[in-house]
Amino acid sequence: MISTIEVADEGSALVYSFDDVMLYHGPGSPGGVAHAVKVMERVLPLLEPGGLPERREIEVQTAFAGPGARDGFEMVTRAVTEGRYFVDDALVRPERGPTRERFVFRLGYRGRRVTVVLREGYVGEEFIALAGMPQRTAEQENRLTVLKREMAELLLATPATEVYDVDDEA
Repeated sequence: MISTIEVADEGSALVYSFDDVMLYHGPGSPGGVAHAVKVMERVLPLLEPGGLPERREIEVQTAFAGPGARDGFEMVTRAVTEGRYFVDDALVRPERGPTRERFVFRLGYRGRRVTVVLREGYVGEEFIALAGMPQRTAEQENRLTVLKREMAELLLATPATEVYDVDDEA
């Protein structure tokens, strides 16, 4: 499944693929990039059901501070550069457990807001443990690299509606 994100910039359509965003981000966090792509794939049609949202009017709030997701949102929306991207610990959902508690994204556009939360099965405990280590051995770093790539492949192979649920309580 090829995921693409389509937005408008001053009325002109822009289309981004996962590969496009990876070129911007670099090889470091393909899982985070894939999360950003899936979130936008899921949420943007809900924010602007009649067409394409203007990229420079989209706001992003999240509890997830990963660089891949940040760069994904930045490339598509320019939200980081233009001060519309916020990492907010108030969005953390500890009741969802350590593998999902930070995967909460709230996007806003022209007065509308949609919050999505990650479903079970897309982020593993081993990934969370390794990613949270302040220092890793070469072997641990290699394993984390594999887990990041596997996560990205799983996310990209799955429809966004199966990865992220709209949170009606937000």
